[in-house]
Amino acid sequence: MATRFDPFQEMDRVLAQVFAADRASASMPMDLYRDGDHYVLHVDLPGADPGTIDVNVEDRTLTVRAQRSGRTEHDVQWLAKERPSGTYARQLTVGRGLALDRISATYADGVLTLTIPVAEEAKPRRIEVQHGARPTSIEAGHVEAQPADATA
Repeated sequence: MATRFDPFQEMDRVLAQVFAADRASASMPMDLYRDGDHYVLHVDLPGADPGTIDVNVEDRTLTVRAQRSGRTEHDVQWLAKERPSGTYARQLTVGRGLALDRISATYADGVLTLTIPVAEEAKPRRIEVQHGARPTSIEAGHVEAQPADATA
């Protein structure tokens, strides 16, 4: 059976692999949700060396960086090399009302998890309403009020 060789199709396949690897190395898929009085951020960092993970907060910018080293086999003929290597980096601008000095971070199974608490001053709170006068006696639909600072 004869096969037809198309050099442009092969070049297209190779270029697609190269550009897909560049895109993949630049992306850091993440999930973010609020759970009660804190936010949880999960960032996928598959194969990243835990010693290279850096989480930094400056002003209102949260930066996550990590390094994934490529395979360094010598004298091999690569048939496919799609797993990205290099530096991952992602920056997020965070809003006010977060306790950025109390962020905690864990790394397990290729996932970096950041827990970001809501600042105390940003938490909802109930405000008690004080009444200016309080009733002292009630008679058939009539209420006599006494100022709040007077004694009963």
